[in-house]
Amino acid sequence: MLSKERKMNESYILSLLEKGKRIDGRSLSQYRKPISIEYNISKNAEGSARVTIGETEVIVGVKLDIGEPYPDSPDEGTIIVTAELLPLSSPDFESGPPGRNATELARIVDRGIRESKAIDLKKLCITPGEKIWMVFIDIYTMNDAGNLIDASALAAIAALSQVKLPKVEDDKIVYGELTAKKLPLVKMPITCTMGKIAGNIVADLSTKEEKTMSARLSIAFDGDTIHALQKGGSSGLTVDDIEKMIDMAAKNSKELRKVLK
Repeated sequence: MLSKERKMNESYILSLLEKGKRIDGRSLSQYRKPISIEYNISKNAEGSARVTIGETEVIVGVKLDIGEPYPDSPDEGTIIVTAELLPLSSPDFESGPPGRNATELARIVDRGIRESKAIDLKKLCITPGEKIWMVFIDIYTMNDAGNLIDASALAAIAALSQVKLPKVEDDKIVYGELTAKKLPLVKMPITCTMGKIAGNIVADLSTKEEKTMSARLSIAFDGDTIHALQKGGSSGLTVDDIEKMIDMAAKNSKELRKVLK
């Protein structure tokens, strides 16, 4: 059963939404402010970034390693995305192996990058069938005030944009020494997540709003092109819901893109 406090929060949120308002004064389509990106925050990563959306804060680090290609893509490098929901970022997160929420967060960020073909994976091939560059994208939540998906996706792209390939000697990486060669990042997809609360379509949900949400849709854009969609939540979405979400997300993706270098 829902606690009395949670029921009161939900009732208050719904009463405001009926008037087109939200608990923090934003309109239904607005993102929280400030939206900021800090680049190269780690000396030990090949690329890194810290993103804040309102009070939500996420750090992403990118490391590269040399490995063997998959049999069905012998001339392509690969990406591996992981997410760690640190207990310091929310009382709801616990230490231990990645749970369902962490796995889903990593999967959505991965899908936006992979389906948009943001990285030219063929240029990450060193020797076909033998050696490739593997790109490890690690997400760490520092403060969860809602909408970790969009903050993580933005931080991942920001970190990737700064990556330089490490020096290699005798087929081994010399960590700490970077070359001038940049990661072949050819697109910069922006992911925007829209939520549905009692029939209302809402952007950039806070943690309290997420607890009242029945469904969400994460949409990865590159310009006006949609490359990936990921549905979440326990309820379905109508065609009209999806169209409204896409329209709202398309506008917000342009605002988020302005923050990137």
